[in-house]
Amino acid sequence: VGLVRLTFVLNEIEADQIQSLLKFEGIESMQRPTDVGAGSIGGSGAMSGSREILVKQEDLETARALIGEA
Repeated sequence: VGLVRLTFVLNEIEADQIQSLLKFEGIESMQRPTDVGAGSIGGSGAMSGSREILVKQEDLETARALIGEA
């Protein structure tokens, strides 16, 4: 089963919040760093940098509704 991108967020904290919401609703997800904004000034450390959140294809529509993205 392939994973698809649900959304981009600005940092790991925001990604964790979305993942918690999805998990509460029974949707598995994962996050990974992106290269969006690579080279930006002051962007270092585990908590900085954009992340993308991935879900299973069959959960995508429900997950989008949960986080308010159409």
